[in-house]
Amino acid sequence: MPYLLNTPDDKNDMLKSIGASSIDELFSNIPESVRLKRPLDIPKALTEIELTRHIDRLANSNLSADSAVCFLGGGSYDHFIPAVVDMVASRSEFYTAYTPYQAEASQGSLQAFYEFQTMISQLTAMDISNSSLYEAGSGLAEAILMAMSVTGRMGKVLVAESVHPEYRLSFTTYLANLEPTVVTVACPTGKLCLDDLASKLDETVSCVIVQHPNFFGNLEEVEEIGKLIHSKGALFIVAYDPISVGILKKPGEYDADIAVAEGQCLGNPMIYGGPYLGLLSCKEAFVRKIPGRLVGQTVDRKGKRCWVLTLQTREQHIRREKATSNICTNQGLFALRAAVFLAAIGPKGLTETAELCFRKAHFLMDLLCKIPGVKPKFNLPFFKEFTIELPCNAQVVINSLIDDGILAGLSQGRWSKDLANVMTIAVTEKRTRSELENYAAAFSAAVTAASSQEKSKALKS
Repeated sequence: MPYLLNTPDDKNDMLKSIGASSIDELFSNIPESVRLKRPLDIPKALTEIELTRHIDRLANSNLSADSAVCFLGGGSYDHFIPAVVDMVASRSEFYTAYTPYQAEASQGSLQAFYEFQTMISQLTAMDISNSSLYEAGSGLAEAILMAMSVTGRMGKVLVAESVHPEYRLSFTTYLANLEPTVVTVACPTGKLCLDDLASKLDETVSCVIVQHPNFFGNLEEVEEIGKLIHSKGALFIVAYDPISVGILKKPGEYDADIAVAEGQCLGNPMIYGGPYLGLLSCKEAFVRKIPGRLVGQTVDRKGKRCWVLTLQTREQHIRREKATSNICTNQGLFALRAAVFLAAIGPKGLTETAELCFRKAHFLMDLLCKIPGVKPKFNLPFFKEFTIELPCNAQVVINSLIDDGILAGLSQGRWSKDLANVMTIAVTEKRTRSELENYAAAFSAAVTAASSQEKSKALKS
């Protein structure tokens, strides 16, 4: 949006409208003791031409997925976005749409959200989907609160160690001042240990959270996990990859109770890490406990089909103690983009995308594991992400490949010092054979150089 300045006359008119005599009067309720007593250290004003050049220089210093070959993952992926997604989402009636509380003035947005809900329900084979949440981390937190409300259990929440560490931090923060204790279930082999799960499951557990494919890219034994969880009356919450269901079983097909996902991969760019899109689906029995917005289809007084917000059990609408959630909005524009993306590629396109990710990821894994000292961290089935162990520090290798225009992956050392030599790599359908082969060659050179440096430092010490 172009920059529009406020003239002195504009400022005076605004002050007059709100009944203030000066800008200082606007801040009269701020104590003198905390006000800044010196001028701001702001550089000399630039002309518009100079400012535009300065901003362009700053923007060009960013390295994006569009200007590099991207193998980043961990919930943010460089998937192809059809042009129709930007075309539809940039229409002014969607781009500037406000909260659709007034149904008669919001039929376009409400219908788009209804279609979104329908497609996410089809994607997951679940009965009900809401019209989106903020992102996957807070989505899992909402799913836990929902499970506690459904089961009435306030004792423990079990979470697999293979769930994204940032998701775990998010919902642990949500639960910090509530009754339940968050208990981590071990994943020593790269997937959830069923014996450890069985030993920790009891009648105080409200839910168990599992990610499939998990944070390391590995596939979990979701069917066996679900049976074990349900045998103790707890709810099975799964965090899934929306692209993976093109070839893997859908959450509803292995009897998940609540399914949560990060919807960034559905037509939304990586945007330097967010904002993103939270997906939440559940069984119909839990519909009155679902957080956030739910759009329903009905008819108006003339018998015409229309859409409205329904089952709005949120604190702003009913008594706080009966509210299911304090989520009172949704990522509307990103949900719209996801709906357009899914409508554009269809079930066949989703399957083809998933198959390409799967094949290319396994091709790259084979190439990298031919490099001396590089080996799989886990010998488990995976979808589009895999985790490898290096003979040197992974972050050093990742940093060196940036100079080659390659965003090489994620160092697991970011979350655990014990995994400093371990990294996870994601491969999407966008990567070409030549990009994969060039990556393997650059990776080999970087590993050799980093290993030599580490050996040299060790000898000197």
